[in-house]
Amino acid sequence: MRVHVVSDVHGNADALKRAGDGADALIVLGDLLDFVDYREHDKGIMGALFGAEKVGRFARLRREGTREETVAFSRTLWADLADPAAAVDEAVRAQYETLFAAMTAPTYATPGNVDTPALWPEFAGAGIRVLDGESVELGGLRLGFVGGALLPDGVVPRRNGFWRPHLRTREEFDAAVAAMREAGRIDFLCTHVPPAVPELVYDVVARRAELGSGALLDVIREDRPRWSVFGHVHQPLAPRARVGHTECRNVGHFKETGQPYVLRW
Repeated sequence: MRVHVVSDVHGNADALKRAGDGADALIVLGDLLDFVDYREHDKGIMGALFGAEKVGRFARLRREGTREETVAFSRTLWADLADPAAAVDEAVRAQYETLFAAMTAPTYATPGNVDTPALWPEFAGAGIRVLDGESVELGGLRLGFVGGALLPDGVVPRRNGFWRPHLRTREEFDAAVAAMREAGRIDFLCTHVPPAVPELVYDVVARRAELGSGALLDVIREDRPRWSVFGHVHQPLAPRARVGHTECRNVGHFKETGQPYVLRW
């Protein structure tokens, strides 16, 4: 088997079209949408809605300002739109139409936090299997999939508004991990977020640790899969680590690299 793995596509449909070339299967670990483009401020959903100058200011606040300043400025942006929910929905659907059409190899996909998984069945064609909290057999191995990202403990997820990232409480995420294991031992772990290993969760550019999953680390220690592949952390302190028998590998940031991670067995 030759399998190509990508994560954090963030709108790079041109590279996604080539990602499955020569592979028996393509694994996509989420963050298909380009919501805020921090390099090219006129790109992404916010760039299309608000323009490069305003997105540039938003990006600077995310890097250098306080959370309160960032939230306040964001609210002023969205308040200028007559129907923010409709504008976002239209932009999301337009990106998904292009991105799902780019997955031409047999594909196994799980959503990231910058995704709207409720829309995926509308766009996923016959050759795309969407998995979250589930496992599947491929080439003699059992692959387990868990999508989304973790909310900080104590934070209550928003249930309304025009855009809600795919974020889960720790209890919800752990329940998805448990459901993934119901069919048996996992040989190959496919998730959007990394296991809770310090060097894998720390982003050296953002200068902060993202939330990794302790439940995924438990799976690695108990099931001893061959691989754990993930994305989410765009500039990790370490792109890989060995945990017991398991090779843990950050396969992103596909938007920037345009190159899939290749596995053979």
